[in-house]
Amino acid sequence: MDTSTGRRRPTIRDVAAVAGVSRGTVSRVLNGGHWVSPEAEQAVRDAIRSTGYSANQHARSLVTGRSNSVAFLLTEPQHLLFEDPTFSILLRSAAEALSAREMPLLLMVAGAPQERRRITDYVAAGHVDGVLLISSHHGNPVVGDLLRQGVPTIACGEPLGYEDRIGWVSADDSGGARTMTEHLLSRGRSRVATITGPQDTPGGLRRLAGYREALGDRFDPELVEHGDYTRAGGQVAMQALLARRPELDAVFVASDLMAAGALVALREAGRSVPGDVAVGGFDDSGLAATLEPPLTTMRQPFERIAAEMVRLLLEVVEGSDPARITLPTALVERGTT
Repeated sequence: MDTSTGRRRPTIRDVAAVAGVSRGTVSRVLNGGHWVSPEAEQAVRDAIRSTGYSANQHARSLVTGRSNSVAFLLTEPQHLLFEDPTFSILLRSAAEALSAREMPLLLMVAGAPQERRRITDYVAAGHVDGVLLISSHHGNPVVGDLLRQGVPTIACGEPLGYEDRIGWVSADDSGGARTMTEHLLSRGRSRVATITGPQDTPGGLRRLAGYREALGDRFDPELVEHGDYTRAGGQVAMQALLARRPELDAVFVASDLMAAGALVALREAGRSVPGDVAVGGFDDSGLAATLEPPLTTMRQPFERIAAEMVRLLLEVVEGSDPARITLPTALVERGTT
C-alpha cells in the first residue's frame, strides 16, 4: 500500500498493462533497455509516468546483487571540479544519461592519496556497479586498484598504461590539435607556439603530437611550453614563451582554461589578439565564447562522450568486454584567429 494515500502502489503489471507490453519488456527497460525497441521503451516510460510507478531499488538490489548506481570519479584536486567547466559538463551529461535509466550518479573526487584509497575501498565493497573515471594521469594507482578489485570501469580519455585493459571514450586529441595548428598556419602565421597539457595525461600527449605532425620539419622545441590545464598555468606558460621567443605570432593552447590565462599574459605584454598573436584553444566547454576576444577552439563532443561512457559501462556491468571509442572534434572559429 501507498501509506501516504491508502492506495495500492503501482506495479510492473500495471505499467505493462498501460504500455501494452509484457512484464518482461518492462523489466528490461528498468534494467537498461537492452533488447527493447525504441517504441516499446518509450511506451513503457510513458506508462511509468502516467501510473506513478516507482521501482523498489532495495528489493531489486537484493535480487540482482547490484546497487543500480554508478560513480563519477574525478582524480583531480577538488577545486578543479568547479574551476574547469569540462568536468561539470561531463558530470551533468552522465547524470542525464543515467537518469533516463532511473539510476543515480554518485560524485566522488579523489585528488589525494588518502582519498583514492578510501574511495577505492568504497566502490570495491559493492556500493556502486561501476565507475566513470575522469582525468586519469599516468601512474595513477586508482586504475590498477579498480582492475584488481574487479570494478567495471570506463575512462574518459585513454588511460595511459591501461589502454588495452579497460574501456574508454576519447575525443580525437591528435587530430583536433593537427586541425587547429593547420588553421593557424593557414592564417599566415609562421611561428606557431603551443602550450601543452600535462605530459602524463592522454590529452597532453596526443595534442602535442598533433601539433608536431602539423608542423613537420618546421617544429621548433623552443616554441613548446608545458602547462597544467589551469588558468594560472596558461598565463605563466605564455609569459615564458614570450620571454624565450618574443617573435612568435600564434599559439595553440591545449585547453580553453589555459587559453584564458594566455590571453591575460598577452594583454599584459601589450600584444594584440589576433593582430600580433593568433590564439587557438581546445574544448569549447562554454568558457571560450565568453572570453575577450571570443576564443577560436576545437569543440569536444562532451555530451556524447559522457553518454557513450555510460552506455559502455553498463555493457561491462552486464558482462560484455570493454569497448573503446574515439569521437571527432570540430573547429569553431571566433575572434582570436
